[in-house]
Amino acid sequence: MLEVTGIEKRYRGRTILKNVSFRANPGECIGIVGGNGCGKTTLLSILAGIRKPDRGSIRIDGQEALGRHRLLEEKIAYVPQENPLIPELTAFDNYRLWFRGKRREMERDLECGVGRVLGVDRFLKTQAGRLSGGEKKRLSIAAALSGRADILILDEPGAALDLEAKEQILTYIRSYVKAGGTVLLTSHEMGEIGACTTLYVLKDGVLVPTEAGLSARELIQRF
Repeated sequence: MLEVTGIEKRYRGRTILKNVSFRANPGECIGIVGGNGCGKTTLLSILAGIRKPDRGSIRIDGQEALGRHRLLEEKIAYVPQENPLIPELTAFDNYRLWFRGKRREMERDLECGVGRVLGVDRFLKTQAGRLSGGEKKRLSIAAALSGRADILILDEPGAALDLEAKEQILTYIRSYVKAGGTVLLTSHEMGEIGACTTLYVLKDGVLVPTEAGLSARELIQRF
């Protein structure tokens, strides 16, 4: 279980996040929507341990996670909107670089694990710079999940992808949640928003639950 309490963050005199609190249980997909620049990426990067909040608490299965990088790495897989791949290296070399485990574990992952499920095994010899947007995203997700994390955090996973790639990512998100994982994502995509079990709106630094009965299309139109 992920419990976020009272997260606040200021940047250059501006309050980006104000007392952000929510809970995410196993088997849930939590969606956060909001306008560009509202603080969604800042919030996700704090949850992943990339940035520090000015105050607040992040507890995972009852344990305080802020400042405990080993716990965050073990429990959370974070896929930013911009992929971290090195374009000159092949997909295989990028996977080996980011994979959290031994070589044999990586090979097994490509044979029957998340790497195989996401189809990474089909383009291993291709330079990362020549991969499609969907292939880069799948490779980034597979590498992030190599640590067998319980919580998957995705920042705009379907952004700039074609319809087929969006559906492939969405299919994996659903299977991850069905298997008992927790997903937290930001999105402007109707399909991804529709797959969420709980939705929040982040506006003026405040995170609030969405109105009952509000459709994914209506949410997108508001932002």
